[in-house]
Amino acid sequence: MAEELKLFRTWSSPFALRIVHALKIKGLEYETIFEDLSNKSDSLLQYNPIHKKVPVLVHNGKPICESLVILEYVDETWKQCPLLPRDPYEKAKARFWAKFGDDKLFSSIWNVFTTQGKEQEEPIAAAVQNLKPIEELLKEKKFFGGETIGYLDIAFGWTANIISILEEIMNLNLVDEEKFPLLSAWMQNFSNDPVIKECWPPRDKMIVKFQVMREKYLKAVVSQ
Repeated sequence: MAEELKLFRTWSSPFALRIVHALKIKGLEYETIFEDLSNKSDSLLQYNPIHKKVPVLVHNGKPICESLVILEYVDETWKQCPLLPRDPYEKAKARFWAKFGDDKLFSSIWNVFTTQGKEQEEPIAAAVQNLKPIEELLKEKKFFGGETIGYLDIAFGWTANIISILEEIMNLNLVDEEKFPLLSAWMQNFSNDPVIKECWPPRDKMIVKFQVMREKYLKAVVSQ
């Protein structure tokens, strides 16, 4: 009996893109359902009534929500091309740093993006501090897990795409090659992997999208 896999996502969501990468690496066939988050479908609201957001993976009618949770589900369900380390301690570390990326690093990068001028100085300093331990994780490694792309690479995958887009919009260099040589090299290695490369959303559309978002945030701050 054929398995049914459906992925609810948007074209630009970096969190949904994690699942795209994982499913591609695993060689799994799935149906993509693109959502308009300004007019969410009944199916999305049914499958994710708590958060009402993407991504949602539906496997044989059963929904799994939250991107890091979905990554672990995919890895446990389909054993080929393992993503998480098999050693319990290394697995725990990978989970810790993935959560750090979402809770600390992403928010600090976003704070840089939604500020300007003098107000941007403190967020930049915080973002740089959060990038430093990520640089340390890559010592003597091509990818976070070693020689092949794994769970933590996919979890941090948004940095290889989103940071450069935000840097271009703000005319700012957060991941300086001199300060972060290992992270810079990893971003290139990850982005240039054939499976990853074919999944990136169109860069020109992403720049337009995030430019509009930045303008809205900055205008909202001025009007307060």
